[in-house]
Amino acid sequence: MSSEVAQGAPRRLGRLAATVRALFARTLDLALPQLCPACRAPVVGEALCAPCWSRVSFIAAPYCARLGIPFPYDPGPGTLSIEAMSDPPAYNRARAAVRFDETARTLVHALKYGDRLDLAPIMGRWMANAGRELTADADLLVPVPLHWRRQWARRFNQSALLADVVGKASGLTVAHRALRRVKPTPQQVGLARTERALNVQGAFRARASAQREIEGRRLILVDDVLTSGATLEACARALLRAGVAQVDVLVFARVVAPARIPI
Repeated sequence: MSSEVAQGAPRRLGRLAATVRALFARTLDLALPQLCPACRAPVVGEALCAPCWSRVSFIAAPYCARLGIPFPYDPGPGTLSIEAMSDPPAYNRARAAVRFDETARTLVHALKYGDRLDLAPIMGRWMANAGRELTADADLLVPVPLHWRRQWARRFNQSALLADVVGKASGLTVAHRALRRVKPTPQQVGLARTERALNVQGAFRARASAQREIEGRRLILVDDVLTSGATLEACARALLRAGVAQVDVLVFARVVAPARIPI
């Protein structure tokens, strides 16, 4: 009997501890309500408030089969945008969850510069939903890396955080060390398209130690924003030179120019 009592004591203590933790968490929820990630207004659960939600511009079909640029009308399956035909990228397909508008910019900047790591789960889940076509065909996820100096200063890589969420949702492994940034390039903000391309030229290299992991595989590059595409283009070329079979791109937001009639 004493042995049974001794064995049951840890279980009872474990249940008591779980109950105390649940009560504590509930108390915190009541005392510190969830806030909208964009405007900080009180909300229920991990979601945007109604006004911010209404301002998010999600990207859905119809869009360019190659670049994921939304079309103003449905031109039929497989249609390419003018951009995809005139200047095709090294990567195969690109998809984005939302347009890079004011609300998306607020979320991206809060995550990237405001240490709002709590935004990564909701942003990553939107990306996973937008990229289901890509993840169904892929073998690995590869976040766009920061140079070690910038990562040391920022303490985290927002692309890696988003890739982890997409990986959890899709079941894909994240190859964090497949790619490295070998040049400490200035930030792309404010640069023209040609300047962006020159800025990241030769900035990325596939790691020799990851050769066996990535060679012949289908990869998805993960980043927060697609503006000119110069960074993702440089990353894709570095991976393809290392023997990767195919590179797709998945981002949280992309800059969308004024609508033009697709070809």
